[in-house]
Amino acid sequence: MIYKTLADRIRHNKPVVLLTIIHGPNIGATLLATPNLENLGTLGDAELDRVAVRDALGELEAGRTSVRSYGPSGQVTPEDLHDTPTVRVFVESFSPPPQMIIFGAVDFTAALAKVAKVLGYYVLVCDAREVFATKRRFPMADEVLVTWPTPVLTARGSDLGPRDAICILTHDPKFDVPAIQGALATNVGYIGVMGSRKTHAKRLERLTEVGVTDRKDLDRLMSPIGLDIGSRTPEETAISICAEIIGRRVGRVVPSLRESSGPIHK
Repeated sequence: MIYKTLADRIRHNKPVVLLTIIHGPNIGATLLATPNLENLGTLGDAELDRVAVRDALGELEAGRTSVRSYGPSGQVTPEDLHDTPTVRVFVESFSPPPQMIIFGAVDFTAALAKVAKVLGYYVLVCDAREVFATKRRFPMADEVLVTWPTPVLTARGSDLGPRDAICILTHDPKFDVPAIQGALATNVGYIGVMGSRKTHAKRLERLTEVGVTDRKDLDRLMSPIGLDIGSRTPEETAISICAEIIGRRVGRVVPSLRESSGPIHK
């Protein structure tokens, strides 16, 4: 059952982590853990299961595979481990590629999708305009959907985490306001919104009108989008956006356009 479920999760691009004891009591015992679902199997001790799964889900979120050491009942501190047998657990993470959802089938979208694919993202392009949202225009995207933002984020928002990104490239309030509202309801690591400082100021007014007033929420919005590197073409802009995503993900202080002042294009 464990390996059937593991194969099914991997096949459907869902996160899953397999824990196996490689040293100590119950060597070979396995436990399968997935976010928000019941665990399968056991490492032989309920407290060890609890502690190891807690740590393994953290490794899964970071996309890391590792070996961790515990006492037989999940002890983790040196004093707890003194004179006790050590259990070594191989934590094998199967993380799907990070996702980038791009709202708006505009000229910049194709360039951003190309750069994101080079970086290993699963790219989804979404626009409500059927004439623009076509696979022919965006062959590099994994999915192209003709729909509004709310259904997409309702269906997929719970899967988004710190490694993922949402880029809103439209300038249409009917589209970007619900896209921002939906994005803020997720745990996605990056929310970038295209537009000038003046455009974003008006956008903030519209968000206030629909009840988005929490400063912590608004601080998640990167707008103007991208790094302040003087980009002008769609390709240069795509690189500036992806560089900003990388910098924020790893905690680096980067020269974002949001933190600068004056015209975006000089």
